[in-house]
Amino acid sequence: MAAMPSVSELRRAKFARRLPGELSELDGPAHGTVSLPLHLAWSGLSQFDLGQPRLRMSCYRIVLAEGQHDDLVRYLNREVLIDLWPVLRTLISQDIRDVWENAFAELAADAQAAA
Repeated sequence: MAAMPSVSELRRAKFARRLPGELSELDGPAHGTVSLPLHLAWSGLSQFDLGQPRLRMSCYRIVLAEGQHDDLVRYLNREVLIDLWPVLRTLISQDIRDVWENAFAELAADAQAAA
């Protein structure tokens, strides 16, 4: 009888299915105000001024946790994600962090440099 996958394994598989093929696909805005749709920002703030560090970080946390593939490529920006990653990785779940760092060497290298 096959062992049931753990909750963590199920979550990681869910997040892995959503990933872009490459970070270069992340073509979201780097500046300005982002208005997230209800399926992402269903509780609380839905508009984020990317010029304000806390709001930029909150926006990225929400999109990483709640976003589907199309949301990730629409609302995340490659350069901003790489810039935020050393701190952002400490503010998201371990499952999300591990999936992204296993998929993208650029993020894993940033994580090792920050350690």
